[in-house]
Amino acid sequence: MPEPPGAPPAAAKVERLLIVSIDGLRPDVALRANMPNMRALMRRGTFTFWATTTETAVTLPSHVSMLTGVTPERHRIWWDIDPGPDDQQRPAFPTLLELARNNGLTAGMAVGKPKLGVLAGGKPLSWSFVPELYANDDQVAREAARIIADHRPQVMFVHLPDTDAAGHGSGWGSPEQIKTVENADRCLGVVLGALNTAGLLRTTVVIVTADHGGMGHSHYGNDPRSRHIPWIIAGPGIRQNLDLASIYSVRVRTEDTFATACAVLGLPLDRNIDGRPVTAAMVNPPAGLQPEWQVPAWDQPAPDPDPPQPDMQNPLEPQTPEPPEPDVQNPPEHDAARAGGRN
Repeated sequence: MPEPPGAPPAAAKVERLLIVSIDGLRPDVALRANMPNMRALMRRGTFTFWATTTETAVTLPSHVSMLTGVTPERHRIWWDIDPGPDDQQRPAFPTLLELARNNGLTAGMAVGKPKLGVLAGGKPLSWSFVPELYANDDQVAREAARIIADHRPQVMFVHLPDTDAAGHGSGWGSPEQIKTVENADRCLGVVLGALNTAGLLRTTVVIVTADHGGMGHSHYGNDPRSRHIPWIIAGPGIRQNLDLASIYSVRVRTEDTFATACAVLGLPLDRNIDGRPVTAAMVNPPAGLQPEWQVPAWDQPAPDPDPPQPDMQNPLEPQTPEPPEPDVQNPPEHDAARAGGRN
C-alpha cells in the first residue's frame, strides 16, 4: 500500500547527517536512470527535481554555496581548479563541517576531486578522504563506508564525481552517462549500507543532491539545464513521499542545503546567510526558524478577474436546489360555502 504524502516517519531522534552530492546530476537524467536507492529515499522522504544551484553552475563555487549557505559573491570561492598560491584557500563563511566541529560535533568527508578539500574549512578533518588527483565513485564510496564504520562521524559529506566526468566525456543524457548515474546510485547504496550495518541509518537525516546539471559536453552560467538539480531529504522528522513541487510557494536553492542541515542538527544559524531551512519538509520545524524562500506575492497566481456569480450554474460548485412551489390549498371560507351549498 503506498505511503500517504507527507505522513511522518516513526519517531526517532536526529543524531547524524549525511549529504551525498552526485556531481553533475541533472534531474531528468536521474529520472531516466535506474536509481532504486534514490527512489527509496524519495518514498520515505521529501524531494524536488526543480531545485536550483548557483548562477555560476560549476563544481567548486556551487559546492561551497551548498555547504556555507551563501552565494559565490559572498563566500568568494570563484575558482574551479586546484587552488594556487594566489587563490583564497578558505571560504569567507564557515562550512557546515567547520561549524559542526566548532559546536562539538564530529565531522568527516570523502570526495573525488582534490579541490573540494577546501570544504573542510579552516583546518583538515581528522577523518577524510581527499585524493591527490581523482578518485572514482567506487573508491569514494568505499572510503566513505570505511570512515562511517570506523569513526561514525555525526556530520558526513560524500562527493561522487563520475557523473560529471561522463557528461564532459560522452555528453549529458548520453547512454554512457546514464550507466554512470546508475553506478552512482549503487555507490549511494554502499554508503547507506554502511550506516545501516553500524545501526545508524534510523537516526540519520540523508540529503542527496548535486552541484549542477549540464548540456552538451559542458555546464556553465544561467542555463536551466545547468542550474536545475535534484534535492532529496529523508530521515527522522522528515515528511514522507512529499513532492515539494506540489507546494506552489516553495522553491529550493542549493544554499538551503546548509540551512536545512543546521536546522535538523540544532546548529546555530546565521540569519544573514542566503539559504533558508526547507521547513515544508519537516514534520515539526524547530521554533524561530526563517522558513524556506517563498515565491513573492507578485509572482503568485492572480485572482480570477471574472469569478462565477452566485446565480450561475457552475458545475464544479454544489448547487442549492430551488424551493418547491407551495401546495396551494382552498381557503376555508370556500370550503364552508361549498358545504352550505350542498346542504
